[in-house]
Amino acid sequence: MGAKRVLLTGAAGTLGRVVTPALAERCGALLLTDLVDWPGDLPAGVRFKRADLRDAAAIARLAQDMDAIVHFGGINTEQPFETILDGNIVGTTNLFEAARQAGARVVYASSNHTIGFYPRGEVLTNASAYRPDGFYGLSKIYCEMLGQLYWDKHGVESVHLRIGSCLPRPTDARHLATWLSYPDLARLVLSAIEAPAPGFALVWGISANDAAWWHGDDAGRIGYAPMDNAENYRAEIPAATKDEGIAARYQGSRFVAMGYSRGGSE
Repeated sequence: MGAKRVLLTGAAGTLGRVVTPALAERCGALLLTDLVDWPGDLPAGVRFKRADLRDAAAIARLAQDMDAIVHFGGINTEQPFETILDGNIVGTTNLFEAARQAGARVVYASSNHTIGFYPRGEVLTNASAYRPDGFYGLSKIYCEMLGQLYWDKHGVESVHLRIGSCLPRPTDARHLATWLSYPDLARLVLSAIEAPAPGFALVWGISANDAAWWHGDDAGRIGYAPMDNAENYRAEIPAATKDEGIAARYQGSRFVAMGYSRGGSE
C-alpha cells in the first residue's frame, strides 16, 4: 500500500481493533477515530482523534487529504429506528459526503443482515434481492445504495463488505457458512483499499468456507482471496438443535427473531 493515507472509523470497536495492526503496517499514514477513546497504547506512528459521525464538519476535517476511509463506525446490532437513523444513516451519509470532498475511496462495513430473511441453505449472489431482517439490515441497504449513488453521481469509489460472522473461530452450525476469520477480514480490507479502480463493488465478507451460502460477488475484481475455512472446525461445532425456533430457519439467525410477531403460517 505504501503511501496510502487511511482514516478508520469505529476504530475502538472489536473489528476496528482487529484491522488496525494490518493497516498500521501497510499504509503510509493511519488516522483512527471513534466516539470513545482508543483502549490502551496506539501502534507506532498511528494517530487517534475522537469524533461523532453525526458531526458532518468534524468528519470532513478528518477526511481531508485521505486516500481511503475504512468505515467501521456506527451501530452494529439491531436497535430502535431512531438510534439506527443517527448512528448509521446520518453518520454514513456524512462520511460519503466527506469522501466526495476529499476525493477518497470508501471501504464500508456492510452486513449479511441485508439479506437475513432468506432461508438457510439458499445460495445467493450479490444480485439477489434485498431481504433485511431488521432496522439494522435496512440501514445497511441504504448505505450500499448511498455508495452506488455517490459512484454514479460523483465518481466516489466504494467497496462494500457484507460481513458474515467475524469471530476468532466458528462456534455454531450457521458459522460453517457465514464465518469470516480475523486474518481474512484484514485481507479483505486491504484488498478493498488497494484494488485498482473498483468503482462500486460488493463483496461477501466470508472466509473460503466449503458450506458458504454466498457466491457471485466482486471478490475477484478487488483481488480478495480468503485463506481460512470454517470446515476445518466442523468436528468442534455442536449440531443444531430442533428448539432454536425462528432464528434457525433464516440466514439472519437471531436478528430475525428480534421483535418477530408475524405468527401463524409463513
